[in-house]
Amino acid sequence: MSGNITLLAETFAAARREDRAALIGYLPAGFPTVEGGIAALTAILAGGADIVEVGLPHSDPVLDGPIIQTAADIALRGGTRIKDVIRTVREVYAATGKPVLVMSYWNPISRYGIERFTTELAEAGGAGCILPDLPVQESAEWREHATARGLATVFVVAPSSEDERLHEITAAGSGFVYASALMGVTGSRKSVGEAARALVQRIRAATDLPVCVGIGISTAEQAAAVAEFADGVIVGSALVKTLLDVPDAQAGADAVRAFAAELAQGARGHASAAAS
Repeated sequence: MSGNITLLAETFAAARREDRAALIGYLPAGFPTVEGGIAALTAILAGGADIVEVGLPHSDPVLDGPIIQTAADIALRGGTRIKDVIRTVREVYAATGKPVLVMSYWNPISRYGIERFTTELAEAGGAGCILPDLPVQESAEWREHATARGLATVFVVAPSSEDERLHEITAAGSGFVYASALMGVTGSRKSVGEAARALVQRIRAATDLPVCVGIGISTAEQAAAVAEFADGVIVGSALVKTLLDVPDAQAGADAVRAFAAELAQGARGHASAAAS
């Protein structure tokens, strides 16, 4: 069975036709439980997100700030394994028909087996994988298996990346480019600076792939600001915090659905309506 990289491309194309940015939400699998995470991710898509990322919980999440680290720790202590990540992808995709990607550090996938992981992800209906710590020059085997199974390979680009490096990364990637709005780990920020706009411009000079901005976006106003210059707006920590702040899974699903609706308005350029 082939994965859903084509659905991912069609989703970005549809957003472009509507003259808006796509909204991409993130939650770790197994948080607050496997079932609760599936319900929350489904609710995020129902609220207005176009795409979701399912995090593969890892014990040493070097890119993630304290909020996502807390959620990953809850998932790991609850016994979440790769099979639960694949189950989450399968059930969220089956419930929504929207693109579902996995975001993972490289070590768990390498230990699990590249062929095994890509096969199971494609069979679950996954659209691809975001790999923040896999060096491009060491990614050939992964990309061969991912391409053969219709899966996107999304690399993360930092503001510090030089132009030559941008060309190397974007030539190897597929699906979209993940542009880090800020240097540092994930988490909410008061503002998303001009560095993100400049980085998107530089990436666009190197590739025709959609460029999506993440890290630090936590409000509809920030989503609207990023939507002015990016193809996609990625929100993770703020959605995780929303789940951390509620008493139970049902309240969590309701809360992230409502928050996703606000963020979606922002991605459509209507932040003031979302905030009112």
